[in-house]
Amino acid sequence: MNSTERVTVTLSVELVKDIDRFERNRSRFIAAAVEHELVRRRRDGLLRSLKNPHPDAIELVDTGFADWSASLPAGDDDLVDVNAGKPVRWVEGQGWVDESA
Repeated sequence: MNSTERVTVTLSVELVKDIDRFERNRSRFIAAAVEHELVRRRRDGLLRSLKNPHPDAIELVDTGFADWSASLPAGDDDLVDVNAGKPVRWVEGQGWVDESA
């Protein structure tokens, strides 16, 4: 079940007029704009993360997935299928690239 919460947002008169030219339902318009902006920011955050990975991620890349998974405690061997993924490698300045390239 969807729930909503009322919020108060202060906008300039000019901005409200511009919204009214495109949409009769201001709330729907503003909600769509906010959703769009959140998607954009999540995508930008992911791209920043891929360009500047966390040091632990670089260490994992240097170790190699097979070595890392072998270092895990016994008993969970069926949780990861090392043959199911696509081989990639980290290239400084480029990011993740296809291993076969």
